[in-house]
Parts: sequence; C-alpha cells; structure tokens
Amino acid sequence: MPIVSKEELFGMVGQTVGTSDWLLVDQDRVNKFAEATGDFQFIHVDPEKAKLTPFGGPIAHGFLSLSLLPVLTAQANLPRLDGVKMGVNYGGNKTRFIAPVKVGKRVRGHFKMLELEEKRPGQFQQTMEFTLEIEGEEKPALMAEWITQFFI
Repeated sequence: MPIVSKEELFGMVGQTVGTSDWLLVDQDRVNKFAEATGDFQFIHVDPEKAKLTPFGGPIAHGFLSLSLLPVLTAQANLPRLDGVKMGVNYGGNKTRFIAPVKVGKRVRGHFKMLELEEKRPGQFQQTMEFTLEIEGEEKPALMAEWITQFFI
C-alpha cells in the first residue's frame, strides 16, 4: 500500500485509486455467510431449488457482496495517508444492488475517491465509490459510496 502525504491524498479526489484482484464467490463462501447471518433463503443455499428460478442457480447474498469490501480494499493496494494509526467504518451512501452474483463467478472491486476532508486536526473522512464488477458481466453487482474515518 503506497504511503502518501496529505497533499498527495487530497490530490487524488475524483480519481480512481485502485482495483482489486479477482475473488471467487463459491458455494462454500455463500454457505458460510448464511451460517454467520442466519439468512438461509433457498436462492443462496439450495442449488437444486435455485436452478428453478430465473437466475438458473444459486446467487450470493447482496450483503455478502457488500461484505467483500474489506478484503477487496486490502487487495487493491489503495493509497494510505502517512502516519495513520487507526481507521474506522463510518457508514455508506447510495448502496445499490444492481446485478446478482451467481455462485461460481469472480468479482473484483474498483475504488474511486469521491471526497476527502479533514474533520479536525489529525482526523480525516474519506468517501470512496466502490463498484463490484462481475467477471464477464456487463452490469456490476453493486455500487456504494463508503465512508471511512482515519486518525493520525
């Protein structure tokens, strides 16, 4: 992850700042997410029943797709402000689930810095546009504006 100065980071507003590696969304990952969340809707965990739907097979939970944000962020090698001691999730804006992720597909994240502000000395708030691309698909799985705060 490239370490950048405050001036360099502010200069990246409006720019795409990273793209992750491809990540496989397999049935095991979907089943584990169902276990963790208690969401056992058949469209996710029963491949035979899911074949009878318009999707033709199981799909990942929308919230599973969103929950990939941390791992894809880490893989994208996004720039990091010099001296950061801690970062926290602050929330999201405009989260939209656009297309389902079919089990067996690969996804990757694209990150564009929309806003950056210094809330107070040593505390910054960053809004990043997160687009989850599905390999071989025209539409992305989701788009969201994700807000983090970090402290130096």
